[in-house]
Amino acid sequence: MITQPLTVLDHHYEELSDDGKDVIQGLSQTPKTLSPKYFYDDHGSLLFEKICDLPEYYPTRTEAWILNKYADEIAEITNCCELIELGSGSSTKTQALLDAYQKIANSCRYLPIDVSGGILKTSVLQLQEKYPDFSIHGLLGTYEQALVHLESNYLQSRMLFFLGSSLGNFNQEECDIFLNQISRTLKTGDFFLLGVDLQKPKDILEAAYNDSQEVTAAFNLNMLSHLNWRFQGNFDINLFKHQAIYNQVDNQIEMYLHCQKDHWVSLEALDLKVFFEVGESILTEISRKFDLGTMEKQLQSKGLNTVKTWTDEQGWFGLILCQLK
Repeated sequence: MITQPLTVLDHHYEELSDDGKDVIQGLSQTPKTLSPKYFYDDHGSLLFEKICDLPEYYPTRTEAWILNKYADEIAEITNCCELIELGSGSSTKTQALLDAYQKIANSCRYLPIDVSGGILKTSVLQLQEKYPDFSIHGLLGTYEQALVHLESNYLQSRMLFFLGSSLGNFNQEECDIFLNQISRTLKTGDFFLLGVDLQKPKDILEAAYNDSQEVTAAFNLNMLSHLNWRFQGNFDINLFKHQAIYNQVDNQIEMYLHCQKDHWVSLEALDLKVFFEVGESILTEISRKFDLGTMEKQLQSKGLNTVKTWTDEQGWFGLILCQLK
């Protein structure tokens, strides 16, 4: 068994010395915000895996249905190439793709990328046992760190993929920057496979982010626990309440933590004290819902031309395979 299945892209990420400038900025402004990246310590990643199995949370099972149905076609179009996944988590859905590539090639290289070291290492070790002829190696770090690393470490033709509708967490400006990074990481003829959650009725969307078992609430509140251990904080999660709403003007879910009582919070490692008023909210995530045609035009503006798209029977979720020209 490989004893070191991961490459750590940022040796400070798992330490309290992470500078936290985005936390200082986000909690010092009005309204307050926090980056969704702080959802994903090891416990947060496990909670998200539970969210994916919830009856209300349609994106995971819908995307999995598409992948299971069309993975062979994706592999046939792209042929054998280096497979690179951003935000891989447990790589559960990805196995439909790995199975498809196993049919067309004796060996394949798969690089899963995630910020949660625990779940990434576990999944890599499991995949190495299941696909012994594949070269599987994890990259521990953020999307930005991974894309910079990959720009200077090019081995063969690639398919970079970003599943799970995580692109929706970026606002328009951040999305533009991210897609520019994707284009720089690929060479002419390489592929990019993107999963996007599509626009649909408000009641379906809000139920998916306010589940009856309150797992999403625990996931949202865990961000505060993550900040406590990372930055020596004293957030009391009992003083905050989860809510997700659908903004129909901007076509996005907005996830909030609402303060229930006036109080101060300290983050000692950041030399930061923040006052929260009762009723005040922290925006912890947006999840934009897309129109396929509009998304294809944005990809094309980055040189990523659509090869083929696939959706489920209800048209709730889409996969876009594009190629750098």
